[in-house]
Amino acid sequence: MKLHTDSPNPALNTVTGYSQTGIEINAITYSHSVLLLPEGEVKLWNVANIQDIDTVHIDKMAKFSPELIVIGTGLKQHFLHPSLQVKLTSERIGLEVMATAAACRTYNILMAEGRKVLGAFIVEPVVDLNTEAS
Repeated sequence: MKLHTDSPNPALNTVTGYSQTGIEINAITYSHSVLLLPEGEVKLWNVANIQDIDTVHIDKMAKFSPELIVIGTGLKQHFLHPSLQVKLTSERIGLEVMATAAACRTYNILMAEGRKVLGAFIVEPVVDLNTEAS
């Protein structure tokens, strides 16, 4: 699905599309999970599913000092273990967890409002059911 903002700022990282196999940021497609702030480099995020997220990932996200983190958990919404949220709560960093499609839209809205939001989007590996059955 392609996403379009009313008045895109080319200097800001905007999610311009997403699919089951990737996420498009500023018209560049990434086939792996990514971390991004409104400004700066899009970073590889070595996470294939919500179960991969651990305290090291949370610490890395907190170091960006966002006011809010939006985690896209893939095709379906999954929640983080409550113990992983403690650090963010103690540092007064908000957290929203939702399916990646909704997270992309939410990130764009918050970014357009000028919020310091960190997008953490999981691109799940595609499983070919035909080759698994072999």
